[in-house]
Amino acid sequence: MKKILLLATFVGMIVMTSCGPSAEEKAKMELATQDSIKAAEDAMKAAEEAAAAAAAAATVDTTAMPDSTAH
Repeated sequence: MKKILLLATFVGMIVMTSCGPSAEEKAKMELATQDSIKAAEDAMKAAEEAAAAAAAAATVDTTAMPDSTAH
């Protein structure tokens, strides 16, 4: 009876530890998550820089324009 109980306990431990992702798989998932976050942050930063550049280009520098009243 002890052998059966010991065997059942051992099999149960194996089943419990074999379920779920391995440490390597968890590390890969975490790396993929971090890569996604970085890519999103980089895209947001690039969009902000593009919007700032577009706003700067839309602003006309009137000091560099010739005076039209000086004829």
